[in-house]
Amino acid sequence: MNGITDTHAHVYWKSFDDDREAVFERARAAGVERIVLVGTDPATSLQAFEIAAGRAGVYPTAGIHPHDASGSTASARGAIAELCGRPECVAVGETGLDFFKEFSPREAQETNLRWHLELAGKLDKPVILHCRDAHERLVAILREHAGPRGVRGVMHCYSMGPDELPAYLELGLYISFSGMVTYPKNDRNRAAARAVPPDRLLVETDCPFLAPQSARGQRNEPALVVEVLEELARVRSEPRARLAESTSTNASRLFSLLENR
Repeated sequence: MNGITDTHAHVYWKSFDDDREAVFERARAAGVERIVLVGTDPATSLQAFEIAAGRAGVYPTAGIHPHDASGSTASARGAIAELCGRPECVAVGETGLDFFKEFSPREAQETNLRWHLELAGKLDKPVILHCRDAHERLVAILREHAGPRGVRGVMHCYSMGPDELPAYLELGLYISFSGMVTYPKNDRNRAAARAVPPDRLLVETDCPFLAPQSARGQRNEPALVVEVLEELARVRSEPRARLAESTSTNASRLFSLLENR
């Protein structure tokens, strides 16, 4: 049986500098056997690879976050493409659209997203997608790039409700839930969590952000993905152990983790 897989973490963040080894130890003690370290620009993507090197069960990705899309230059894309082409890289991204904070112009975000989608298709690797206040536009772009089997990838940190969910499922995407699903007023997100087919469900922390309710406002870390799993088990009326196994099996399938041990 697989242990728990945190499919989206940023353990290279500066807030982990003083206790990074302890963070990995606490994760293992909590039953989190695998962690996907997700890069958000050339520098953090390289850090993800450096931290993952030599660590069993830790897998890097590389990408340019929509917040940083203005910096998606030819040089930056070249660095990301080189990292994504390495055999240890399990996904392209994090990429996507964020029209809430809009730290980069929408046009730059869309151009950046399309480039990542093309790279993922060329490399035959999944894409990690971020979406905030950009549902309709993201779906439109994904449909433009969908192949006969849709889009291979994951809607990371799914924050929407059940109404938006069908479009992503129809595209073939996996749906990953974070600590947000534990927040008392987030009934729409829990309703979506109930509706995801069991073979498309993933769990994550998105640490150091979005700690679950018991640690809300504090630094998040991979060990706390257990609380996300427990909430999903409650909401879906499934045994926690079975959900841990199925979500890890899903992670293996999406990211080809068994091939990258």
